[in-house]
Amino acid sequence: MKAIVAIFILCFAAVSLGQAPAPQLTVKAISGQITQLGPQDWAKLPRQHVRAAGHDGKSHEYEGVNLRDVLTKAGAPTADTLRGKEMTDYVIAEAADGYRVVFSVSELDPDFGNQQVLIADKQDGQPLSAPEGPLRLVVPGDKRQARWVRMLTTLTVARAP
Repeated sequence: MKAIVAIFILCFAAVSLGQAPAPQLTVKAISGQITQLGPQDWAKLPRQHVRAAGHDGKSHEYEGVNLRDVLTKAGAPTADTLRGKEMTDYVIAEAADGYRVVFSVSELDPDFGNQQVLIADKQDGQPLSAPEGPLRLVVPGDKRQARWVRMLTTLTVARAP
């Protein structure tokens, strides 16, 4: 019970200061396996930086991990194993408010579309604010920011029938 109270206090303090709580992400694989990624997992994944115009129209530096690296960690097919029926695999990215977008697994793979998608936890060197984070997708190659999911909570990998 004390641990739950401590977590609540930390989250409340972070929100009160305008910062989002620590990054947590649920990844659901086609196999049904569910992986929970927390701050200790983010620390083990390769970090990347991208510069892109934010919703405010200004250029910002975003820092985080590549969506492809997270999907690989969750067992999504890559490179030579991405063929045949796997070419219909897709990822649904969902936000805390229910907003959802879709990416095909092949568009993210370096051997196919090589679309860069960053799961950002920092903007301009600072943790994302509560309305933006703690995680958000940054898709610098998209002309519109409709797939820049803020408050990212869940990634679900599925296969089209």
